[in-house]
Amino acid sequence: MFGARLPRYRTRSGMFDDMTAAQIRRLHDAWPNLVADIQFAVEDVPPSAPAPWEDQPDPLSQGFAAGRGIPARIVLYRLPIQTRCRTRMELQLAIRDELVSRLANLSGRRPEEIDPDWGL
Repeated sequence: MFGARLPRYRTRSGMFDDMTAAQIRRLHDAWPNLVADIQFAVEDVPPSAPAPWEDQPDPLSQGFAAGRGIPARIVLYRLPIQTRCRTRMELQLAIRDELVSRLANLSGRRPEEIDPDWGL
């Protein structure tokens, strides 16, 4: 349907996935040893019932530490992040900040150490 010179139609979820993949590649280039062992996922919404050990679950993302042969995981929740952003740039920054924050939490580092632009 689309010509070779026209951009392909992308859904909002497809664009979110592309932005997330770009941020993961950027973080992997900067911190290959830190990012290589972590699995990343995108889900539409967070689970409706928080885990018993969670006091206040974060509606934007969640990080799971490695254990019993399962690698560490970072899950972004697409719809809550998208609803907080008005522009494409805000969405890219929100994805970056969530990934950096979770990566810092899993690795025991400060987010500013992983990405000096975090939170800006």
